[in-house]
Amino acid sequence: MSALPEAVRALAEADFASVAQRFESAGFAVAQPASGVLTVKAATPDAGRPSVLVSVGVHGDETGPIEMVAWLVEALSRTPEALAVDLMLCVGNIDAIRLAKRFVDADLNRMFRAERGALAGTFEAGRADVLIDVTRAFFEGSGPQRWHLDLHTAIRPSHYPMFAIVPELIADRARESLIAWMGEAGIQAIIMNPASAGTYSYFTSEHLGAAGTTVELGRVGTLGQNDLSQFADAAKALERLLRGQPAGEAKAAPHVFATARSIMKLSDAFSMRVGRETWNFTPMKRGEVIALDGDTVYTVEHDEELVVFPNPDVRVGLRAGIMVVRIH
Repeated sequence: MSALPEAVRALAEADFASVAQRFESAGFAVAQPASGVLTVKAATPDAGRPSVLVSVGVHGDETGPIEMVAWLVEALSRTPEALAVDLMLCVGNIDAIRLAKRFVDADLNRMFRAERGALAGTFEAGRADVLIDVTRAFFEGSGPQRWHLDLHTAIRPSHYPMFAIVPELIADRARESLIAWMGEAGIQAIIMNPASAGTYSYFTSEHLGAAGTTVELGRVGTLGQNDLSQFADAAKALERLLRGQPAGEAKAAPHVFATARSIMKLSDAFSMRVGRETWNFTPMKRGEVIALDGDTVYTVEHDEELVVFPNPDVRVGLRAGIMVVRIH
């Protein structure tokens, strides 16, 4: 990674030395409680101060948010007094980033749950345990304003390139603030998620009272070669949030979708009728077969449902896709 700009290299390698020093010199309480994790808090605890967790690199090949956040945090650290929140910065799967792979053994973003089955002994299971502990410690004692923005990029093209997954269990007022922020960030579609699939953002929402979301910012790209212009609205909205500035104007209200069902891979006999080239939010009509798994047949039950994250190659027991219906 030596050819990368220094700010990008540092974040991709979770080298927080320079950034941490600037915040510490400005009087913040700075800590690195685990590899890949930096916390920056007000020297005197303040329950009225929002607590914001920003995570990137939970999948090692999703590099665009790493670059976006690297430049944002670098700039903020040079005017550290402008930081208006208690911040936790998390680089999720450092080892996978180093290998330029999605994961080492298994998908880290399915590990934030108690039951892991056959995945319990994987590298990512251990990493998730570390992140669960430090995340719980970060939010412990925080005030009611708790955010978790888990920033990703999608493997496949999407009819809505910028979209997000939001747990339904988030309290109404916090969810409204989160959705308003996403409109400002240029997020075009929101999927309301009724149940955990073991994701980091669902864990923080369910167990730690955060307004958590998994945000998909365009397509997977090569570290150092991402087109950062596609992240301009998201970067501006995130910078505004961290600096405590008034909310900007939303580009447009995101379309909102409900989850009709999750497509679970029950056995090795599983097959999908949609191809690997299928775009996210591709519509399907009532009665169409989505997937087959032995005697289980998944079909479209509404007049129209849209398929998101179709992936027949996941391990048995994991979600192979989501079917959604538009509600707003």
